[in-house]
Amino acid sequence: MSERFSVGDRVRVRRAYPPGHVRAPYFTRGKVGEVQAIAGSYRNPEQLAYGITDAERLPLYRVIFRQSDLWSDYEGGPKDTTVVDFYENWLDPA
Repeated sequence: MSERFSVGDRVRVRRAYPPGHVRAPYFTRGKVGEVQAIAGSYRNPEQLAYGITDAERLPLYRVIFRQSDLWSDYEGGPKDTTVVDFYENWLDPA
């Protein structure tokens, strides 16, 4: 499986709110970050959680965000960051 994104690409987390077991923290949805690393390819945990044992394989990306991009009222340092892992189905080009 080839990855849709490369290290250094800017990505936006999908602004979706499906019910059930999902792997995108609420506070990151709709936010823009940068791919820091590609962590491999794994079976989709959202499908596995519902017993789909032949779940599709998806690339997993490590995405870095500036804290101030995640929280508009953030008062910490301008270089402070948060890193979150996302499966490819949660990311769009920014």
